[in-house]
Amino acid sequence: MKQPLSVLVLDDNQDILTASRIFLKQHFASVVTLHEPALLISTLASQTFDLLLLDMNFSRDTQSGEEGLFYLKQALAAQPTLKVVMMTAYAALPLAVRAMQLGAASFLAKPWQNEQLLDTLCQASQHRPATQAPVRAAPDSDSTPLLGDSPAMQQVLRTIEKVAPTQANVLLLGESGTGKALVAQAIHQASARAGAPLVTVDMGSLSDSLLESELFGHKKGAFTDAKADYNGRFVQASGGTLFLDELANLGLPQQAKLLTALQQRTVVPVGGSQSIAIDIRLICATNDNLHQAVTQGRFRQDLLYRINTVEIVLPPLRERQQDIPLLLNWYLHKFSEHYQREGLKISLADLRYLQHYDWPGNVRQLAHTVERAVVLADNNTLDFSQSDSALSATATTSGPTDAADTAADFMLEFVEEKTIRQALQYYQGNVSQAAKALGLTRGALYRRLEKYGL
Repeated sequence: MKQPLSVLVLDDNQDILTASRIFLKQHFASVVTLHEPALLISTLASQTFDLLLLDMNFSRDTQSGEEGLFYLKQALAAQPTLKVVMMTAYAALPLAVRAMQLGAASFLAKPWQNEQLLDTLCQASQHRPATQAPVRAAPDSDSTPLLGDSPAMQQVLRTIEKVAPTQANVLLLGESGTGKALVAQAIHQASARAGAPLVTVDMGSLSDSLLESELFGHKKGAFTDAKADYNGRFVQASGGTLFLDELANLGLPQQAKLLTALQQRTVVPVGGSQSIAIDIRLICATNDNLHQAVTQGRFRQDLLYRINTVEIVLPPLRERQQDIPLLLNWYLHKFSEHYQREGLKISLADLRYLQHYDWPGNVRQLAHTVERAVVLADNNTLDFSQSDSALSATATTSGPTDAADTAADFMLEFVEEKTIRQALQYYQGNVSQAAKALGLTRGALYRRLEKYGL
C-alpha cells in the first residue's frame, strides 16, 4: 500500500531523477522531480510536500556542498514542516552534519540501494522538529549527537523514541565508551521531565561509606563532616531523571537500600527520622553483565527486575562499522572548530583503515584519536601515524581478523599513500629525494601527492 505522502526530488543528474521517480512512485502517493534547483522555491510555493530529497552538490558547485545548504534553508523557510533528506557522499559527511544542524531530518549516502532510500524517507517522515528536542541532539555543545545509520543504532534510536515519553525505568548495557550517558541524556531530553534536572551519579567513584549520604542525603551533625543538611541525589532529581552510572559497582548492602527507596518511593536522610517522598524517573547503566552477576550472587535479582523495565543494549563500534566514517567526520568538524583549524581532512586510505579497526575503546577512543590528529596536524590531511603505535598494538593482540579486514589493510592505495607519507617524513619534505627513493619521477610523485592530498 502506498503511503499518503508527497515527495519532491531535486537533483541535476537526470539518471538519478528517473530511477528515484520510478521506484518511489510504487511507495508514495505523489512523486515530483526537479532537474533545475532554481525551480525549487516556485515549486514549493505552488504545492505542499511532505518530503524533499535534496542533493548537496549541483553542476555549478560540484564539491563544496554550499549550494545544497542554501537550498535546504530556502526550502525550510518556504515550508517549515517539510522533512528534508540530503543526498551526499562520504567525502561530504561534515557537510551532512551541518545540514542536520540546519534542520535536515536525515541524509543518504550515494550510491544508495532502493531499500535504503525507502527506509530513510520513511524514518524522515516521522522526524520531529527541533523544537521538540530530537533524540539525536545531545543537551550541550560538548556532547556527541547519537549519530548512526547502521541497523544496530537505528534500533537503539527507535527504542529511545518509544521509551522516552513513558515513565519506565531503563537499564543501559554496553561496553565502556559506547555512549550510555548520551542515551540517558537523550531519553531525558525527549521526555515530559525535560524541564526538570537530569542528575547523574557515578556509582564507581563513591565509597560505601559515602554512597548512602550522597544518594539519600544527610542531616547536620549526622557524622563528623556533616556541617549542614544535604539533599541527596534522589531529592535533587525529584520531578526529573536520576541516572545511576556504573551500577554494578554497588555492593549488596547498598543494593538493598536502593531497592527499598525505589519500592517505597521515599528516602530517609542519614541521621534523620522522617521520610521524604521522591518523584524520579530512573535510568541505570553498566558495562557489566547484570544477568550473569545475579547468577554469581553479585547482584540482587529483585533489584534487577525493578530497574530494567526496558533494556537498551548499545552496540560496540566494531559491530557498526558503517557508522565510523560519519563519526570520524563529525569529530573532525568538531575539533577543527574547537582548535580553529580550517581545511583539515581525512585521507581515503586512512578512512578505510580506521573503518576496519576494532576500536576496543569504542566512540570514546575514536574521538580521542581524531582530536590528537587534529592537534598534531602539520598540513591539511590528518596524520594518524602518531596513533599508529597504539592502534597497531591493539590490532596485534586482538587475535585473527576476518578476510575483509585483512584485505582492506593491504589495499594498494592504502599501502601507496603510507609509503609516500613515510618517504616524505624521512627526507623532511624534500620531494626530489623522496621521488628518487620511491623510484618515481618528480612529476609522478607530484600527481600522487595531489591524489592523496599530501
